[in-house]
Amino acid sequence: MARTPNGASSIYLGKDGYWHGRVTVGVKDDGRPDRRHVMGTQADVTRKVRALERQRTRDGPPGAPDAVHRAERSGTTWLPRAGQEIEPYSVDEVRLLLKAAMSARNDARWAVALALGLRQGEALGLKWSDVDLDTGSLVVRRGRLRPRWRHGCDGSCGRKYGGYCPKRIAERTETAETKSRAGRRVIGLPPELVDLLRAHHAEQDRERDVAAQLWADPGWIFATPTGASLNPRTDWTDWKKLLARAGVRDGRLHDARHTAATVLLLLGVPERAVMSVMGWSNTAMAARYSTSRRRSSATSPAASGA
Repeated sequence: MARTPNGASSIYLGKDGYWHGRVTVGVKDDGRPDRRHVMGTQADVTRKVRALERQRTRDGPPGAPDAVHRAERSGTTWLPRAGQEIEPYSVDEVRLLLKAAMSARNDARWAVALALGLRQGEALGLKWSDVDLDTGSLVVRRGRLRPRWRHGCDGSCGRKYGGYCPKRIAERTETAETKSRAGRRVIGLPPELVDLLRAHHAEQDRERDVAAQLWADPGWIFATPTGASLNPRTDWTDWKKLLARAGVRDGRLHDARHTAATVLLLLGVPERAVMSVMGWSNTAMAARYSTSRRRSSATSPAASGA
């Protein structure tokens, strides 16, 4: 029998007489695969495994194991697969999201996501040195990586995973420089977003005063209350909480990026300009967004005469 690839879903009959299923739905904070187990009859297990796979695709988990998607993406982003439906948020939904974000920390984080279409890793990898608020420009040059840890003790801590070891050691750096020419880009900031980032900077200064000597100062734009970099998993959880507060349908964090691309195309911005803003290296993604936009327009109440 051929060996199942690491990270792939599996369904098998166990020695206990029950059918078992295992599905990798993401990556834990310690960098290890988050693998779920279900059991029952063969039909029940098959149904549960397929449901978990659909949920994984729909929600866009905070991280998928590199062994599964190494050919599709780096460790910094969760991009839609070929053929995966693009579901950008509507203008009304964006308004609700921005209104709900105003009552939360790092509210500018979501304005940047919805307005500029930055990938999660790109947004979390931004530093104040990348932004010129006087000229109204932002440079994308790095991406935040999901953390991976190993034990730093001799095994005496008793913790199963390295991420929970008191002496844990990072297995890779926090960020990676953007490698592609399309990924490294300068984006102009609208005046409203400049004002929002200025307000965010002032709020961060107040947090620095409160944290005092506990403040870490690597210069992250979107940071924890003590100045440290945000964990992508925490960021993903905050996104889900924002959706609930706003009363907006559940969706992937990456759908915010979809929204920015769709809005730019709806405004008639040339395809090449949209590619530059979004960091696309070819026209394939623009074609997908255009197709999704036309499909949405065709099925809207206005288009059908309702």
